[in-house]
Amino acid sequence: MLQISPHLIIPATEIEFQSIRAQGSGGQKINKTSCAVHLRFDIKASSLPDGYKQRLLALRDSRISKDGIVVIKAQQYRVLEKNRNDALNRLGDLIRSVTRTVKPRRATKPTRGSQKRRMDSKTKHGKLKQLRGKTDY
Repeated sequence: MLQISPHLIIPATEIEFQSIRAQGSGGQKINKTSCAVHLRFDIKASSLPDGYKQRLLALRDSRISKDGIVVIKAQQYRVLEKNRNDALNRLGDLIRSVTRTVKPRRATKPTRGSQKRRMDSKTKHGKLKQLRGKTDY
């Protein structure tokens, strides 16, 4: 079970784990144990609300396949349980990123006073640069 928010919970049956061997240099035990984890989560078949599903599928993320399956590989730790928790946290962060709605920006016009101040500073700067030139005696 993965709790995204107080009223949004993903059941454990929708998340699939697969143990794999971790990449990188090994040790005494690491070469023969499968401690890395592949997490698979099918967005389309999940119990998420439709709005969240659409936002997740619209994300341009390399972890989401064209079929709508999230694949997260966790191999940071040398213990399988820590890698499972890490993968679950990363899935939760991905889903939380689409739950927040961004307030749309409203275009505004600059005030007349700010336009006048801007133009005055530009002319003042231009006059200052003009004074730096060579003088004609």
